[in-house]
Amino acid sequence: MRMGRVSRRAFAVAALSAFTMIPRASAATGHRGGAADSEMRGVWIASVANRDWPSKSGLTASQQRAELLTHLDTAAGNHLNTVFFQVRPTADAMWPSPYEPWSQYLTGTQGKNPGWDPLGTAVEEAHARGLQLHAWFNPYRIAVHADPSRLAASHPARENPDWVVTYGGKLFYNPGLPEVRAFVEDAMLDAVAKYPVDGVHFDDYFYPYPVAGQTFDDDAAYDEHGGGFPDRAAWRRDNIDRLVRETADRVKEVRPDARFGISPFGVWRNAGTDPLGSDTKAGVETYDDLHADTRTWVREGWIDYIVPQLYWNIGFAAADYAKLVPWWAEVARGSSTQLYIGEALYKTGDPAQPTAWQQTGELSRHLTLAGEHAQVRGHVYFAAKDVAADRIGAMARVVADHYGQPAPPPR
Repeated sequence: MRMGRVSRRAFAVAALSAFTMIPRASAATGHRGGAADSEMRGVWIASVANRDWPSKSGLTASQQRAELLTHLDTAAGNHLNTVFFQVRPTADAMWPSPYEPWSQYLTGTQGKNPGWDPLGTAVEEAHARGLQLHAWFNPYRIAVHADPSRLAASHPARENPDWVVTYGGKLFYNPGLPEVRAFVEDAMLDAVAKYPVDGVHFDDYFYPYPVAGQTFDDDAAYDEHGGGFPDRAAWRRDNIDRLVRETADRVKEVRPDARFGISPFGVWRNAGTDPLGSDTKAGVETYDDLHADTRTWVREGWIDYIVPQLYWNIGFAAADYAKLVPWWAEVARGSSTQLYIGEALYKTGDPAQPTAWQQTGELSRHLTLAGEHAQVRGHVYFAAKDVAADRIGAMARVVADHYGQPAPPPR
C-alpha cells in the first residue's frame, strides 16, 4: 500500500447475517439514511514486513493466532464489517499451498510450516464475529530484496529464473510472460477454492513503481509477445488488463459469491496529462507508471469494487482529497463497479505528516465529504495496527461520528 508522499513510496474479507437493522444514530452515520443501509467499513491487515500481523516473525503459533484474533476483535469493536487479510505478500502463502512456500513473515524462514493455518483460521474467526474476509494477494512481487538465493530452495522463482526481473533492489515476476500470469492466477485461486472467502483483493502493485535511473528489463518478453501493440506501454497495460479480466472470470467460476476488487494508487492520470484525468499534480499516474488502467476497469465493470488509496488530506495541493473523491464518484457513476475510499489512518498523529493529520477530525471530515456522493459506498482503513493504536483518537472520532451502529457491507 502507498504510505508516503505523492511521488514517493514507503511500502507501501458466509454472508453477513448477524446485524440487526437498527436506525442510524445520526445523519452523519450514513449518506443515504434509512435503517438498513449497507456500507463498506473495512480494514487492511498487512503481513508484508510484519507491518500489522504477525507483529514479528518467529512467534509461536498460539501467539500468532492470538494477535490475529485481537485484530478481528478490534475491527468488530469499532463497528467495522470487513477485513482485507494479506495472504500472499511476496509470492508466498499464509495457507498450505501446493504452489508456493509458507511465508517467511510467520516463522522467519520461508517455507517453514508455522504449525497452523492462518487463512483458514482468519476466515472462520472473522465470520464468527460477523466480519467478511477478503483474501488480499500481491500478484507479482517476489521479494523485497534482490537476492534469489535467499528464497526457499523450491521457490518457483528459483526454479524458473527466466520469470524474474530484478528492479529497484527487489525481485518481481515478469507480467509480460503468459506463463507467469497463468501461474500467479493458479497460486491465488488455490486459496479461493479452498476457503469460503468473501472476496479476492489486489493492492496497488502491478508493474513496479518507477525508480529513477533504472529500467524494468522486459525486452525479451516484449520482443516475443509485444507484436501488434503501438508501443511497450500499451503492451504492458494489456498484460495487466488480462490479469484483471482473467482473475475476475476465474473467481466467479471457483467461488461465484466472492467479489473481486482492487485498491490502486489514487491517481489514474493528472488532468495535465489527460483531460479525463483528475485535477491533481501527482508524481505517479497509474496508467502511465504502473501500466494499470484503473479507470477502464471501473467503466467496463471488470471488477466488483475499487478502493482508490486517497491517502491525502483535504486541501493537499498536489492531490486534494476533496477533488479526488468527486472525480472517482464520476468514474463510478453508471458502472457496475462499487466505489469505496481507501483512508490513510496511519498518517493521523504522525509528526512527519502535514498539520491536517494532527487533527483528530480529519478522517471524520473525509467521511462527511464522501457522504455527499452517492457512488461512495464506504471506506477502508490502512491499517490494522493503526486502528488498534489510534494514537490521536481519529478512529474513535470516525466511529462516534459515523459508525454509531453496525452495518452490513455492500453486496
